[in-house]
Amino acid sequence: MQKIEDIQKTIEENPAVMLYFSAPTCNVCHALKPKLLEAIEKNFEKFEIVSIDVSTCQEVAANFSVFAIPTVLIFLDGKEFLRKFRHMSVDEVVREIKRPYEIMMS
Repeated sequence: MQKIEDIQKTIEENPAVMLYFSAPTCNVCHALKPKLLEAIEKNFEKFEIVSIDVSTCQEVAANFSVFAIPTVLIFLDGKEFLRKFRHMSVDEVVREIKRPYEIMMS
């Protein structure tokens, strides 16, 4: 089980962080996660990825105001940059991150 403090520390210490909120009972979560993780790893080498199971970490989900799954939160330079939930495409997430990420890393 993850702690809010540990996740906050990861966000503060890494330039780019993705939090992926899901649950074992969520079929959409399981279909989306491998595709999304692969796309992030392929396109953005400096991303730190944290997977959070809301069924065991409800306080973490509440802390980040996550009320639907799957939810993806993208943090750039310690600030929430992007929030996507339920219906999202991998391409859409990659497209929205690409330019600010490239500017930040250049």
